[in-house]
Amino acid sequence: MPTILLIEDEAALGMIVKDSLEMRGFTVQYAEDGEEGLRLFRAALPDIVVADVMMPRLDGFSLAERIRAENQTVPIIFLTARSQTADVVRGFELGGNDYLKKPFSMDELIVRIKALLGRQPAAPEAPAGPLPIGRYRFDYPKQRLHLDSHAADLSNREAELLKRLYDQRNQVLERTVVLRELWGDDSFFNGRSLDVFITRLRRHVKDDPQVQIINIRGIGYKLVV
Repeated sequence: MPTILLIEDEAALGMIVKDSLEMRGFTVQYAEDGEEGLRLFRAALPDIVVADVMMPRLDGFSLAERIRAENQTVPIIFLTARSQTADVVRGFELGGNDYLKKPFSMDELIVRIKALLGRQPAAPEAPAGPLPIGRYRFDYPKQRLHLDSHAADLSNREAELLKRLYDQRNQVLERTVVLRELWGDDSFFNGRSLDVFITRLRRHVKDDPQVQIINIRGIGYKLVV
């Protein structure tokens, strides 16, 4: 079963979440602060990280920065009571994959964990070889984007989003459809998360001017090659 690194400084909440996840078959490594969480991350190499934002010694955002400096692909879910748009956007810009506001239900957390681990039944099948996107070659199964001798590692959600854009290339990928498939719903905060990931994908393909990700206002996005 997948290994989850759970980092939560509220010990009572942390143990409830840990026990609930283990009852559902997950292996859980638990830490009560960011520094211990970083140590466990390096030791356990978890499949996914679930981290509180407001923590002693090393907060969740700083922890995400440290993790992303070492690993670009492991999914990160933030848990927080803070819901300001600026905090949400900052979390995604620092490499987070999802954002769950406290209080939350365990069923919602598990759905989001499974989605990030690639278990959603609607996920597209892996192609046989690298996909051509202008001068780029997109290795979807390995979540890597190649340009000449350079390769960039994509996060799970970046790869899933780019695959959907590729499948709909030169056509409009509807915003509501991709939000429901990858985020679970088309809420405001998830919409802001999608905007951040589109910005990150544009940075990944900026070295080929023939490749563009265009915003179709009020509808969605189009990958133009």
